[in-house]
Amino acid sequence: MEVIHVPRPSKEAMDPDRPANALLLAQVSHLQHAERQLPLRYRSEIYTHAIKTEGEAASYIREVTEAIHQAHADAAKRRAKPARKRGLEIAAVAEPSRKSSSKRKTKTTKRRKK
Repeated sequence: MEVIHVPRPSKEAMDPDRPANALLLAQVSHLQHAERQLPLRYRSEIYTHAIKTEGEAASYIREVTEAIHQAHADAAKRRAKPARKRGLEIAAVAEPSRKSSSKRKTKTTKRRKK
């Protein structure tokens, strides 16, 4: 496969104080929809309708993207099966008490003595 070289963007390509364009605001809207599907502990507290600049949009996009990745990582940890232990598990055996170790006289032992 042939490698396609992409030139680096100029330093003026991103200006944090420049007003956000329609494409960037549409991306914010899509991420807001994705964020609503996350559990509450992963959601940001950023009011998306107040985003007006590229810098504000970038910080919101970064925060939501990290939250989505964290939610997926946490879910994968919960789904992972614990490793099975190999070998046998043997229950501990208590030592016999003195009463049980003494011989009881039964009918058979009485017969043997005779």
